[in-house]
Amino acid sequence: MATNGPVDYNALVRESRVHSRVYIDQQIFEDEVERIFHRGWVFVGHASEIPEPGDYRLAWVGRYPIIMVRGEDGEVRLLSNRCRHRANTVCQSERGNARFFRCDYHGWMYRNDGKLASVSYPEGYDHSLRKEDYGLIPLPRIANYRGFIFGSIAPQGISLKEHLGKASEQIDLFADLSPIGEIDARGGIHKYNYRGNWKLQIENSMDGYHPNFVHKSFFGMMGRQGIKTPTRHFGGSSIAVTRDFGHGHVMLDYRECNRDGQVLNVVQGAGKYQEAMVARYGEARAKEIINSGGTHLLVFPNLVMIGVQLRVVRPIGPDQTEVYLYPTLLKGVEPEMNQWRLRGHESFFGPAGFGAPDDLEMFERMQIGFRNDLDPWLILSRGMHRERREPDGTRVGHVTDEVTQRGIWREWKRLMTGREDQGESLETMRLVAVD
Repeated sequence: MATNGPVDYNALVRESRVHSRVYIDQQIFEDEVERIFHRGWVFVGHASEIPEPGDYRLAWVGRYPIIMVRGEDGEVRLLSNRCRHRANTVCQSERGNARFFRCDYHGWMYRNDGKLASVSYPEGYDHSLRKEDYGLIPLPRIANYRGFIFGSIAPQGISLKEHLGKASEQIDLFADLSPIGEIDARGGIHKYNYRGNWKLQIENSMDGYHPNFVHKSFFGMMGRQGIKTPTRHFGGSSIAVTRDFGHGHVMLDYRECNRDGQVLNVVQGAGKYQEAMVARYGEARAKEIINSGGTHLLVFPNLVMIGVQLRVVRPIGPDQTEVYLYPTLLKGVEPEMNQWRLRGHESFFGPAGFGAPDDLEMFERMQIGFRNDLDPWLILSRGMHRERREPDGTRVGHVTDEVTQRGIWREWKRLMTGREDQGESLETMRLVAVD
């Protein structure tokens, strides 16, 4: 579906429902790329992926092809993957190590810090072409939080610290599962694409309503094998909750479900790991970190953190999305611990796993259903009557409630309507809670 002229986003997104058109309209998709992915902070990669000078990985920020590279000086940079001469991409391999990037079209050569090293047949240029003026263009802004590298094409805007807000505490829990506080994102990668809108992935990742239905076969198989299943985390009797931190950052919070300390009982060497955690963080903080299970968080707009994985969402079109799943390793633990993390990731999220294929089937069915607009509205009202505010202003609901979806769409609408305020940060949420 295409539109002519500006889109009325206030009419398409309301507090308790959204219009199907937001998932299928080409103009809306173009506006999303410009107003969300080209103006705000976008997750690009983790510093552990490029540990040595010259290490690099290709990435995207909206429509911009990017090289995330560690220069010879050890600094991580985000450089445009575009030759300054005729716009040819200067790096083709997805990852590797290089001192230079060379444009294969006309031979221009760039150092891994982005500086132009040489121009082929330089006698063809007069003195107006100065090499110092034609290096690879860096992203206007780059910021690093606990090794998580974010970039922004907008030269001005709120800081990454302001953008993350209380979500940074969840990133801390994810990284601090390591006894030395560092993760390694080189455990491999799963990639998939699906014929559906990118927002279906982030909504579903924060949806506690669907697992007992979509993943029923997985839980049934686990039960038949005598393996304790997490189904008690879902459904009407669960004590897990949904949380909305503002700025579109939302989570499913299972920490109360893990208070019995059973999270690591199935892991070989768990006792040694817990001792190392207590030695590093103290008993109370170590217990809090372990019970968090690595968090279940969306950092809006494109980073999902679930247990052991980083899930990066890349919009390609209204009905085309790529997703990259990075199972992370913990530094400072025994190999058995990381093997357990990898095997658990593979069993549910891997190409032959029981979780991701189920979800992708749902996304593509929904994308088909959006075309039937006899009743074009999607309902997001679940749990509105029991949603509550905590003292810090965080919105909280039952794990099956659509608090998370409403939080996503609230921020989406703010950005798409071009409001000048910084969104519903915890500060503004806290004022509402006090009132």
